[in-house]
Amino acid sequence: MKGIAATLLLGLAATAASAEPQYETIYQRKAWEVQVVGFDDGSFSCLAQVSEGDESFTVWADADSLVKLQFYSNEWDFGEGDTADLEVEVDRRSPWTLNAAELYLQSVLFTLPDSDIGTKFLLEVVKGSTLYLRDADGNDVRSYTLAGSSASIQALVECVDGISSGDPDTNPFK
Repeated sequence: MKGIAATLLLGLAATAASAEPQYETIYQRKAWEVQVVGFDDGSFSCLAQVSEGDESFTVWADADSLVKLQFYSNEWDFGEGDTADLEVEVDRRSPWTLNAAELYLQSVLFTLPDSDIGTKFLLEVVKGSTLYLRDADGNDVRSYTLAGSSASIQALVECVDGISSGDPDTNPFK
């Protein structure tokens, strides 16, 4: 996986001068897809995403260990700069509260804490079968399949390792 990520990073680096991010799929499993993303500033991120139609749940990660959740729907139009408190539940486990999640255009964004809490949440995703997004009152908003999430989150970790290793053969910008 790291070798694949390294090859794609070199290819993305060559095309990163465009204004749009460049995406390359490095892994697919069931409903999930893992991609490495090159931005025009030369930075890279990795994402693991499950999507159905115009809706998706994405886990973004970068070399600085920042992990962000993104829930997207074409049906939403939040504008910019608002926040909301939400709940996320994996299967029928205890719900997680996402306080002050950012509402931006068609996305809900939330940065996981860089702690055991963030790790525990991702472990629930890995072991789960369905993730439920709910409003602060516990009302269902969307649900997402987690089929294939275990292998896909592992591929996401390997992708992040590849972009953060500092090995010039893996990341030409380090």
